[in-house]
Amino acid sequence: MSFRFVKEVMSPEELKNRIPLSDYAIKVKKERDGQIRQVFTGESDKFLVIIGPCSADNEDAVLDYIHRLAGVAERVSDKIIVIPRIYTNKPRTTGEGYKGIVSQPDPEKKPDFQEGLLAMRRMHLRAIDETGLTAADEMLYPENWLYIDDILSYVAVGARSVEDQQHRLTISGMDIPAGMKNPMSGALSVMMNSVVAAQGSHTFLYRQYEVDTTGNPLAHTILRGATNKHNQNIANYHYEDLMRVLEMYQDRPQLKNPACIVDANHSNSNKQYAEQPRIVKEVLHSRRMNPELHRLVKGVMVESYIEPGNQKVGEHIYGKSITDACIGWDTTERLLLDMAEIL
Repeated sequence: MSFRFVKEVMSPEELKNRIPLSDYAIKVKKERDGQIRQVFTGESDKFLVIIGPCSADNEDAVLDYIHRLAGVAERVSDKIIVIPRIYTNKPRTTGEGYKGIVSQPDPEKKPDFQEGLLAMRRMHLRAIDETGLTAADEMLYPENWLYIDDILSYVAVGARSVEDQQHRLTISGMDIPAGMKNPMSGALSVMMNSVVAAQGSHTFLYRQYEVDTTGNPLAHTILRGATNKHNQNIANYHYEDLMRVLEMYQDRPQLKNPACIVDANHSNSNKQYAEQPRIVKEVLHSRRMNPELHRLVKGVMVESYIEPGNQKVGEHIYGKSITDACIGWDTTERLLLDMAEIL
């Protein structure tokens, strides 16, 4: 047998009992969830900015960053809702490399999922209690959702996961916005099909239970660019791409709350992280040019940290990404203030 069962980790219920939400965190999450929901339903014209490190690998640096973010978020709050990225699971194309704090609470040590779950939940709750900001995370492992279902305000399904049935069905049972990225191939029909599935009701097997879901009306699309057969990155954030997504929503009138988020990094930036501010501003320009796009495009994703660029594991540069390269803090602050001027 090729599986070696190392140890049994705590259940979601045990983790929540060990690190429960404060009364303040419960109140903040309810308020934030309501504000974000209203953006997707069209009741609010505020713009979402889902922003933060590619991976949340160091609690102190991440909290330092989110404290800075909270200060700017307050300054732009009349037009923008800032959702910090606290991404605790990282997909790896080849299966190699750092897979996130849930796997490795210390990136230089061996995996330890028991300690990783504790580290993940502590970091998320510190962010809420200290800054008043609830966060976004990527749903890489659907069975892990119950460990954090009471603390997240936004979930993204990545390009490598969006075609997976279990991801789509699990999203259908959530009550917060969930973004379905286009796959690595860029096929927009796959992305739209994932939204249809996530908004539908289903019966399926989940963590040893047969479960029913009622569908998630806040499931929506995320454009992140694509990679062709020659391994070239192809952007899909331009005006024509946004119009194509709009047309695809119009062809599927059964979908609720049509919405699109644009990921400014990854294949959209050709992995040139410093291009993100330019891409964001082009997206805002497209929204201004067309009232229908203004209603469709609800926000952007930006990879940002304290220091620009990235580093290898073990270099120990405080506040610098150990996965994808990010824009630094000075650029981040300027971008958010510029966006508030444009919107």
